[in-house]
Amino acid sequence: MKFGIIRERKNPPDKRVVLSPKACQKVLNTYSKAEIIVEPSPIRAYADADYQDLDITVANDMESCDVLLGVKEVPIDALIPNKKYFFFSHTIKKQPYNRDLLRAILDKNIELYDHEVITNKQEQRVVAFGRYAGIVGAYNGFRAYGLKYDAFQLPKANDLPDQQALIEELKNIKLPNIKVLLTGRGRVGNGAREMLDGMGMRRVNVTEYLEDTFKEPVYCQIDAGEYNKRKDGVRGNKANFFAHPEEYKSNFFRFAKVTDFYIAGHFYGQGAPYLFTRDDAKHVDFKIKVVADISCDIDGPVASTIKPSTIADPIYGYDPATESEADFKNENAIAVMAVDNLPCELPRDASEGFGEAFIKNVIPAFFNNDKDGVLERARMTKEGKLTERFSYLKDYIA
Repeated sequence: MKFGIIRERKNPPDKRVVLSPKACQKVLNTYSKAEIIVEPSPIRAYADADYQDLDITVANDMESCDVLLGVKEVPIDALIPNKKYFFFSHTIKKQPYNRDLLRAILDKNIELYDHEVITNKQEQRVVAFGRYAGIVGAYNGFRAYGLKYDAFQLPKANDLPDQQALIEELKNIKLPNIKVLLTGRGRVGNGAREMLDGMGMRRVNVTEYLEDTFKEPVYCQIDAGEYNKRKDGVRGNKANFFAHPEEYKSNFFRFAKVTDFYIAGHFYGQGAPYLFTRDDAKHVDFKIKVVADISCDIDGPVASTIKPSTIADPIYGYDPATESEADFKNENAIAVMAVDNLPCELPRDASEGFGEAFIKNVIPAFFNNDKDGVLERARMTKEGKLTERFSYLKDYIA
């Protein structure tokens, strides 16, 4: 089985890679029948020489490989026919901007395996960059807070080498006695929590957060069961919420009344209630003035997120009165950090974490006849057609 590590060609450039040099070495040492060729790249977080130093082949020879591994979408003109590809295709939600990409994949008889749908038998995702989105998103949120209030200056995450460097920067800032709210307990939410804990911020429970005042900055991490409640007044739970989101309404405003800085790290499902609406943000009791929206659903559950921001220009302002963009330093504006490709700012850490999960959960399937069905579940296309699991995309590509 010959694997090719393809060069990332999407713009803006992405420095991440599925397998770092050490990860490649681990695969080769574990599987005697594995071969790896790395396509040269001038932008990857690891230089070509980093691979060559570990005797990993670097060559423009992707044509000879059986399986091609990438991170972002491959441009249509760079797709090699009749290959197996792994990358984030951003097509499973029928994203209109990638319709032609999926059509081309079918036309070129490519077997597409999307990282986003690689799951275990319990249908849980097993490879993802979410933790690193949480790590960088929390850091960027504090950076936005410092800039909004001219309280402190943090360097861009992009200019720091790793997570520990981000934590060291956060340890050095002086915060007023603010309350920080974090939604979500998945990879993203817990990645953000690593940063709050790492900088030494005190964590408090929901009752304390809502009712008490503190002489230090504190944070509270909440999940769907705490910011939603059933419409009929019956006591709900998280499992019931995910099964029947339409039966719930938001219970978030009680947090918005006491929160200074909000980190959105939750998963938002179709049919679920918005956390706060544009009308909520206009309310005299609405207190949030900085939002780090890691989930980044545009015009969705977090009303102030009206567009994605970029690594180059990460912060914009939202004026609740006009429901439009404003200078984020304006007194009435909410400062919004909504970068939609946060893990790119920590490419080495993100690549190493992703690679560990890929080696553990995916690589074995190529050598054990896919006994756990990992490849079968993630295969979107085969022999020029959508697989049965993804047949719901037929009308999307028609």
